[in-house]
Amino acid sequence: MVNIIPGFGLEAGAPLSQHPLVDKIAFTGSTEVGLSIMQNSHVNNLKRVTLELGGKSPNIIMDDADIDLAISQSQLGLFFNMGQCCVAGSRVYVHEKIYDEFLEKSVQATKKRKVGNPLETSTEQGPLVDVDQKNKYLHYIKKGKEEGAKLLIGGNKIEGKGYFVEPTVFADVKDNMAIAQEEIFGPVMSILKFKNVDEVIERANKTSYGLGAGVVTKSIENALKFSRGLRAGTVYVNCYNVFDANAPFGGFKNSGIGRELGPHAMNLYTEVKTVIMKAGE
Repeated sequence: MVNIIPGFGLEAGAPLSQHPLVDKIAFTGSTEVGLSIMQNSHVNNLKRVTLELGGKSPNIIMDDADIDLAISQSQLGLFFNMGQCCVAGSRVYVHEKIYDEFLEKSVQATKKRKVGNPLETSTEQGPLVDVDQKNKYLHYIKKGKEEGAKLLIGGNKIEGKGYFVEPTVFADVKDNMAIAQEEIFGPVMSILKFKNVDEVIERANKTSYGLGAGVVTKSIENALKFSRGLRAGTVYVNCYNVFDANAPFGGFKNSGIGRELGPHAMNLYTEVKTVIMKAGE
């Protein structure tokens, strides 16, 4: 819990989320901490709270997709920032007609990723943030194997200085597996097979999160159907991890409350006041 420093009438040591002089709290981080803030923030006054929390975003690859675009989009969607990205497309749903080809090309692309010093321009993946995150990665690798997912590539820590791990791809993942339901916050891609649009929308929405989602398709009809049907704050079509200061960002369900960026964010930091004045006689 964050504590307030002295000054501005706020005594040292007072929990930020409970102080009566704090009108609003904005937090970006884990769902667990977000829930704690919500539960503890309304003790001495009613505070407005906005939360940008975790995710387990589905990324859907249709059978009509440009396969090379699908590979590059899914690699960026998951491995960006070593997978330490709240909106990471970590559940990759691939149509059964192109499933085998997608697996093969995903392994080839993952093999080529350069892991190393993040200060070198050729590096594509640096270290995880700390030892806890490295151990969390290893825990989910073990869990994925135990639950029957097929490890295609990666799954190991890299010895030496720093918290380096291998970019990892699992295939034959089922919706109820831990690696398909829980946020790993690391470079672990879970690939699942699907048959049709209605089925995959239903499966994609069966999670407590709703921050982001992606789809790769040449069909505008499918793109619009996914955009309407997926319960996520941002839906990427034929791209991923694209942000703009004018585009509101935030999540459904346990992925958060409120929006960052754009006019929607400005409304969360202002109060509306009505003044009614009687005119002169």
